[in-house]
Amino acid sequence: MEIATHRYPIPPQAVAPGAGSPGPTGIPAHGEGGSPYPPTPRAEMDRAVAELQARKVAWTAVGVPERRALLGRLRRDFLAVAERWAAASATAFGLPDTGETSLTGPYFVLRNLRLLDEALAGIAAGGAPRIPGPVRQRPDGQVVARVFPQDVYDRLFYGGVTAEVWMQPGVTPAELASTQAVAYRLKDGGGVALVLGAGNVSSIGPMDALYKLFVEDRVVIYKAHPVNAYLGPLLVEGFRALGEAGFFRLVYGGAAEGAYLCAHPGVDEIHITGSDKTYEAIVFGGGEEGRERKARNAPRLAKPISAELGNVSPVIVVPAPGGYRDADLAYQAENLVTMLTNNAGFNCNATRVIIQHAASPDRERLLAAVRAVLARVPPRRAYYPGASERYHAFVGAHPEAERLGAEAGDQLPWTLIPKLDPGARGDICFTTEAFCGLFAETALAAGSVPEYLERAAAFANDSLWGTLNVTLLVPPAAVADPAVAAAVERAIAALRYGTVAVNHWAAIGYGLVVTPWGAYPGHTAQDIQSGTGVVHNTLMFSRVQKSVVRAPFHAHPKPAWFATHRTAARLTPRLVRFEAAPGPAKLPGIFSLALRG
Repeated sequence: MEIATHRYPIPPQAVAPGAGSPGPTGIPAHGEGGSPYPPTPRAEMDRAVAELQARKVAWTAVGVPERRALLGRLRRDFLAVAERWAAASATAFGLPDTGETSLTGPYFVLRNLRLLDEALAGIAAGGAPRIPGPVRQRPDGQVVARVFPQDVYDRLFYGGVTAEVWMQPGVTPAELASTQAVAYRLKDGGGVALVLGAGNVSSIGPMDALYKLFVEDRVVIYKAHPVNAYLGPLLVEGFRALGEAGFFRLVYGGAAEGAYLCAHPGVDEIHITGSDKTYEAIVFGGGEEGRERKARNAPRLAKPISAELGNVSPVIVVPAPGGYRDADLAYQAENLVTMLTNNAGFNCNATRVIIQHAASPDRERLLAAVRAVLARVPPRRAYYPGASERYHAFVGAHPEAERLGAEAGDQLPWTLIPKLDPGARGDICFTTEAFCGLFAETALAAGSVPEYLERAAAFANDSLWGTLNVTLLVPPAAVADPAVAAAVERAIAALRYGTVAVNHWAAIGYGLVVTPWGAYPGHTAQDIQSGTGVVHNTLMFSRVQKSVVRAPFHAHPKPAWFATHRTAARLTPRLVRFEAAPGPAKLPGIFSLALRG
């Protein structure tokens, strides 16, 4: 049974221990697919689990003031490792020095810590985290809470962006507060949670651990992923306050260590970020026995398991009457290219299928603009194990694939597969997450834009694998038509995804942190799709259906995460320091760089 939390099976050598030589950060350099630290011996893992078991009840007894003090220490300690963290990630993954690793690593973690502190302040004052915006009901009675922006800084940094959390049917406005921070009212004796973080974005694992600790009241054993185990010492340093108190332990290893810990009697529950195949290996086992168990719905593990398992992420492009303006077309091309190229395409929320109206006058114009932007983005190292094999499976199925750049060494070209037949429901591009720098495009015939939106939502729901996130690009000229505006709202409601984003890349649902991040609810172990449960969710809602994020069609200044941002390398470290300790004195330097992006 392979339990390494990879999105795809990888060769055994990819999780073998490796020595590694020190890089410029003083941390052993990450070799191709290997871990720079040897697996933790079983006796040490046993000892770590036993220490956590001995402290799990003590953690539930730590009061809100003491937890806020711990969060203060965590913010200081994570800030102290932030620069080393970002540099180590850039070196390990062969990414350019664009500031990207500052944003996707320490920035998100520090933001998470700050928002958790604000949530605890709300619990101390009123018994539940404060909801910053209005709570309303949709015509069908579904409760919707506005959760973003939370403060003046959110309004300044994310101009025009709003976010809502839509609750599961049955929640009423009167009982909404009682669905928040449940663990803080219903003490259950605690538990030991095993966190199996992903090996791509470096903030995933630490933020999953923070969720288990501060939202679900669990102590954590964290198994560092083999691909980013180089961060282990920095995470130990960042989590020092919790480690010293016996509430957090970090171990190393690959498939064997993951399997051992999943089955460990001292581990009470599991959280995984990885692939559906890894989830099935954990729940049902591997090989023929695992397939038989899945068919009989006879799990080999009875422990609670939450999971985030990826997605074939769609982008639904709404046409504008008369076509897009040139400036907007260029901006959206940069937006789409960023969704693909960020982290070399190794994101569960990367653009995988662009959906267009077959009659749109901008269909070819948009693809041409995307090609032009991709040609300006240098190729990146395909660092994630198995990327080349996956890439060739896709281009083998689609020899018409357009390669922008050359395949050389450990670099793969950005690749577009246009004009897919939307009726080919079994196409690899629709059923499999590419998890490399490759994406596709298709178009749907419809007699009107409202009809197109209805068909696009149905296509995304029924033909594309996964339910994690979806993006809609909606120009203002389109929603000036009341019929189209109403169709957009119907599509948002109909889309069965954990995050629905309008105009910004749906990854913003991950990055805002206040918004819950996870699959649309309702998946079973036999058809797990994008997983079960949520993380982040700093307002601690327990009955979430989806997050809906809305943004301007053309944001200004350019978002710091855009692949074409000119000052991000200098801007993002400032954002990291701001999240650690917000203050108005830091704003001029931030906005000076942001406006030049």
